[in-house]
Amino acid sequence: MLLSLAWLCEFTPYEGSAEALGDRLTMLGLELKDILRPYAAISAIIVGEVTACVKHPESDHLHLCKVNAGQEELLDIVCGAPNVAAGQKVPVALVGARLPDGTVIRKAKLRGAPSFGMICSERELGMTEDHSGIMVLPEDALPGARLVDTLDLDTEVLDISITPNRSDCLSVLGLARETANAFHLPVTIQELPVTEDKTRPEALVPIDIEDADLCRLYSGRIIADIRAAPSPARVRRRLHAMGVRPISNIVDVTNYILLECGQPLHAFDLDKLRGGRIAVKTAQNNAKFTTLDGQERVLTDRDLCICDAERIVGLAGVMGGLNTEITQTSRTVFLESAIFKPESIRKTSRRLGLSSEASYRFERGIDQRRTVWALDRACAMMAAFGGGVVRRGLSRAEPKPFAPVAIAFRPEKADALLGVTLNREFCETALTLLGCVVNKGTVWRVTQPSWRPDLTREADLIEEVCRMHGLDAIPPVLPPMRKSLDRAGQSRSDYFFRSRVKHWGAGLGLNEAVNYSFVGHKDLDHLGLPRQGRISIVNPLSAEQDVLRTSLAPSLLQSLRNNLAQGVQGLRLFELAHIFEEHTDADAAPAQGQLPTAARETGMLGILLYGARHDVAWPHAEADMDYADIKGIAEHLLNFLHLPAPGCETVNDHLWLLPCVEMCVAGRSVGCMGRVKPALVDAFHARKGVWLAEFNLDALYAMHDVACVRFAPLPLYPPVRRDITVIAGSGLRVSHVLDHMAKLSLPLLAEAFLADVFEPQEGAERHLTFRLTFRHPGRTLKDAEVDKERGKVAQSLVEALGVRV
Repeated sequence: MLLSLAWLCEFTPYEGSAEALGDRLTMLGLELKDILRPYAAISAIIVGEVTACVKHPESDHLHLCKVNAGQEELLDIVCGAPNVAAGQKVPVALVGARLPDGTVIRKAKLRGAPSFGMICSERELGMTEDHSGIMVLPEDALPGARLVDTLDLDTEVLDISITPNRSDCLSVLGLARETANAFHLPVTIQELPVTEDKTRPEALVPIDIEDADLCRLYSGRIIADIRAAPSPARVRRRLHAMGVRPISNIVDVTNYILLECGQPLHAFDLDKLRGGRIAVKTAQNNAKFTTLDGQERVLTDRDLCICDAERIVGLAGVMGGLNTEITQTSRTVFLESAIFKPESIRKTSRRLGLSSEASYRFERGIDQRRTVWALDRACAMMAAFGGGVVRRGLSRAEPKPFAPVAIAFRPEKADALLGVTLNREFCETALTLLGCVVNKGTVWRVTQPSWRPDLTREADLIEEVCRMHGLDAIPPVLPPMRKSLDRAGQSRSDYFFRSRVKHWGAGLGLNEAVNYSFVGHKDLDHLGLPRQGRISIVNPLSAEQDVLRTSLAPSLLQSLRNNLAQGVQGLRLFELAHIFEEHTDADAAPAQGQLPTAARETGMLGILLYGARHDVAWPHAEADMDYADIKGIAEHLLNFLHLPAPGCETVNDHLWLLPCVEMCVAGRSVGCMGRVKPALVDAFHARKGVWLAEFNLDALYAMHDVACVRFAPLPLYPPVRRDITVIAGSGLRVSHVLDHMAKLSLPLLAEAFLADVFEPQEGAERHLTFRLTFRHPGRTLKDAEVDKERGKVAQSLVEALGVRV
């Protein structure tokens, strides 16, 4: 976006340098790319007064001129322009001056007459393409003064990089607002009221809008008795400084308003509009239309068009049609100002490879409340420049009026995200200066201004407050970290908890998988996951990624298939990510300080094992991973998090695991593990067992957050171990035996775990051997007292569980 500093100052009284402005805008997120000086090449051109002008005696088109250039003596200059005359104030290039095209002016003789300079045309000065004659300056111009000062040209133009979300900054007015906010200046808009012709009856063009979502507002006015002619010099020079080629008063006004207000306009020759009406609707498939550039375009039923009673006359928001083009003979203009759906304009523009300044702005969003205002401003200028009159009446259809978005804003959340404590009055002032309406409360309600369509959520408001505070004003220090002795200095932060789990997985030899949060409905259906509660993506990247995942299993299985396709034989993966589900209770109120949302996110940890237990067989025996591996990893994780060993319950009706074991800690389910059903893994080209576990990471974090690490001195005396074999039916769970031993609270029993299982080929009983470890902190135990403690354990098991020992 090019920004003329002089044009900017017409909206806000900025008095600093272009460099200072560029630096400040850069800190606000609007990066300064360059400072252009479009008229630097004519800085040496001065004003001269033609005091005498006679025909050259040896030429039929040359003139001999005496020119007062503010020097002691008059200059003799030979000029060939047909419009040169005595008494004119003209631009003069003295001997030694360099013109924009590189020409250096030298003393010369033309047909025998000496010439000590050159009287210039606008094209020779690089200002316009007009070469019909010399440039005639205002009568009040002073001889000897610099031309750029006399004409008050836009000598400094800032080239600013605008991010895609800041459509409001694609205009001088928008950047003036940013400048005013940055330097605490007022914004003043010079109004140009439209004067309607009261002597004629009201003239309206009927407007029909087919789809309110595609066109929220369409308006237009009729300018009659207008004649295409060059625009005033001030407008032409300003457009030239902004990189726009002046064409005619009608076209120049639409470009001027586009740059000034950010509102694209389009002018139709009303006499060429058949039926005298406008319809905004999509084209028919394979419809053909010739745009202003003379190219015939083939349209689809997704291209939004402007039509008259019989045909297409414009591609909405992109380019007008050759059939209603403004020409030198046009006398009545219908000037359009509208709001189109950005997505529709973007798709049409990209599909046709047809980008314009108008489509560039429509794709990013337009200020709906300024649409008619910009139209009236353009009509006032067009009538003044073209000698026409604005017919009475405004043609307008607005099926979808502008409805500002009210956004919840929590200053405490801003403090947490930015790492600084912001003054509440500053937050209110910053948001108010942006044009927002602020209603304070426990949670502030902030209403967006019409020119900021990018402000839709709390994070956007926090970003704006941060910009006004200044990114450079945030101290470069690490945020404070809370530590407590009961966790051996470990932070209670969720971020650090997840980091610890990631380091645990890597340390265990697992590879971390990072997958997209979206999958396909068919992926979830393949595992039998319910459709209820799924959240579909409105604008998916592809048909295979059209829903947010409700389980990590589909993504991990896709990673398995991709790795198998690359020849991987053994795979050990883990992934930390969120799953997403709709709220089951839509009317449930959000927690204190929380924003309402339609989705529930749950942090999960997924683990997948496949193939060989070891990368190479030697020196290990060849074997594939099995239930013992996935169970061992699960128990290792809980032990790493200082949580008790899980209770395991078999789940017989799991959707995609068989066998499936549910893991519970302190009576709360924390996940499940098991083997993926063979019928399901065939689709992923797996030829061996796939073992998978899913943990509720949020539940583990909550338990880990309250768990305490207890310290004890290192043991000085050796342990004594005894085995005890429990003979019972196959229905007895190992966890029941271990839980019972733990409840005995024997002071000398330090540890108990399952050491061996023996199942006879015949019979319903099995032998479970447990290894018991006894230890005394202050002395060496004797065999007699260890045997006595073992006896207590055996007797209690027999009495409580009905087993044989």
